[in-house]
Amino acid sequence: MILSCNHIGISFGEKNVLSDVTFCVNDNEKCAIVGINGVGKTTLLKIITGAEQADNGEVVISKDKTIGYLKQQQDISSEKTIYEELRSAKKHIFDMEIRIRELELTMKQKDGEELSKMLDEYNNLTTLYERLGGYACESEITGVIKGLGFSNDDFNKTISTLSGGQKTRVALGKILLSSPDLIILDEPTNHLDMNSIAWLEGFLKSYKGAVLIVAHDRYFIDRISTKIVELDNGVSTVFSGNYTAYSQKKAMLRENMLKAYINQQQEIKHQEEVIAKLKQFNREKSIKRAESREKLLNKMERISKPFEINDKMRISFKPNVESGNDVLTVENLSKAFGSNHLFSDISFDIKRGERIAIIGDNGTGKTTILKIINRIIPADAGHIRLGTNVHIGYYDQEQQLLSDDNTIFEEIHDEYPYMTGTEIRNVLAAFLFTGDDVFKQIKDLSGGERGRVSLLKLMLSDSNFLILDEPTNHLDIVSKELLENALKNYKGTVLYVSHDRYFINSTATGILHLTDRHINKYIGNYDYYLEKKEAIELAYEKNSTTSPVQTTSDTSVDINRNTKADWAKQKEQKAAARKLQRELEHTEKLIEETEQRISELDEELIKPENSCNTGLLMELTTERNALEEQLLELMENWESLSLSTDEL
Repeated sequence: MILSCNHIGISFGEKNVLSDVTFCVNDNEKCAIVGINGVGKTTLLKIITGAEQADNGEVVISKDKTIGYLKQQQDISSEKTIYEELRSAKKHIFDMEIRIRELELTMKQKDGEELSKMLDEYNNLTTLYERLGGYACESEITGVIKGLGFSNDDFNKTISTLSGGQKTRVALGKILLSSPDLIILDEPTNHLDMNSIAWLEGFLKSYKGAVLIVAHDRYFIDRISTKIVELDNGVSTVFSGNYTAYSQKKAMLRENMLKAYINQQQEIKHQEEVIAKLKQFNREKSIKRAESREKLLNKMERISKPFEINDKMRISFKPNVESGNDVLTVENLSKAFGSNHLFSDISFDIKRGERIAIIGDNGTGKTTILKIINRIIPADAGHIRLGTNVHIGYYDQEQQLLSDDNTIFEEIHDEYPYMTGTEIRNVLAAFLFTGDDVFKQIKDLSGGERGRVSLLKLMLSDSNFLILDEPTNHLDIVSKELLENALKNYKGTVLYVSHDRYFINSTATGILHLTDRHINKYIGNYDYYLEKKEAIELAYEKNSTTSPVQTTSDTSVDINRNTKADWAKQKEQKAAARKLQRELEHTEKLIEETEQRISELDEELIKPENSCNTGLLMELTTERNALEEQLLELMENWESLSLSTDEL
């Protein structure tokens, strides 16, 4: 074991951030910490690394174990070049190499015991040098620099001239090259493109040490992690496996908890009905049975209702009209900004119901394509045709379609003036804007808040063709999953740009890969694209034309869920329910008739004129006792039928 966190807790003022966090990280384990924004993930990393002091609990790091920590923001101030800065991570190896060369030169002039000592030192150093990868050190540094997205031209750039994102990449590279026993990374993919993220995945998967990650990139977590630590309301829960396994287990646990809660509520309701019925009989035996049931009911340990995740934010896209089958046709599209030629002569089409993701390296022109389709900027060449009844709803990554001087309320009212104030407040509440929040000005909102306003406007637009530019930016994992579900249930067509590979994998029915100024289309999700990418790229290279190469999936999706078998099963269940209800009503009628007859017999038994008629009294008593037994049987039958009816 490298790291052990035991009952960690911390508060800031009256806000309790962490209350009971317990988990451990073992040798070679790849662990990810997940949870919604503000749950305390970064705070926990700061406590582990000593940057913050916990109010209670302890962090135990095994003796002689080293830690490398990447913060979200880096403020490296150095006049070293990128290469020099990363080379410093291997200083001990280069110092060792210098000493080896010194010994090689010095040993030529030595003999006797002094030579023997030098030989021992030389042998020890060369063995250690080889074990630490000294011979591959230079190529390892070069591989890390290029893997993190720097080109050959960047090697000699000084650190002080770099952007914040580039500095973070340099800091990450330095940590990777230093090879600590435990690497702790806080949002390491924020400043990386897809190729760099894929390279980092491979590096960390094969890394011999342990890794602890906080990230919103679920695909990244999925590919690396062997353990998930979930933070929720200040408490940790540990799941073995990757993110997909965690997500499935979490959904299963929640479903089981919800089923247990619903079943218990049904049982409580049923018992309360039986108790009320038994008390209505007003017989000594029935009252005792009612009291016994009440005691058992009071001792029952009540299950709390599970937290409704879908109460966080409610997203639902519904097109007002259906478009034609041909939604978008792009022919021979080209665009350049000065000498920067983004793409030329690209063509593709999108059909109704497709959800197409455009992917590619930064700077290839993905967002530019969306802006051209939306007529925000003109194309240099080519044609764009929209199909019949196509109505576009556009989500702008930069949120430039929002008016900074408007309040949130005004932004919605200006776009949809027919909505009443109450209706606007209701939809804003569905997107987590309540109370005085609705009067915040757009210019004062955070990136996540601006994104929610744009998503809300898009939802209200009733468009049948959604064009989205990085829609998951600034969203936490729960909100991303809600957006995924909304898009998967959407009956219209979607075209979007995203770097979120998990989001793409979950929602896309096709991929447009923009690379080397041309575009390739893949019919399938992101995993299918990865599987077929190499073959398609080779096919393109052999093709002398620039027309897009398309591939189709071997699998098809059956969207007709209401099959005849389902319909027949539902019909059978409804018939069984009606039959049970009739039996229940018949039993209740028999109970009522039996109680009425017992009441009549009681009246006969107390009549003065019958008090001396021993034979009649015996006959009446015998009938009454038989009816009491019959009543108990009817009650048990009613209870069974009532329970079966509730279940069905």
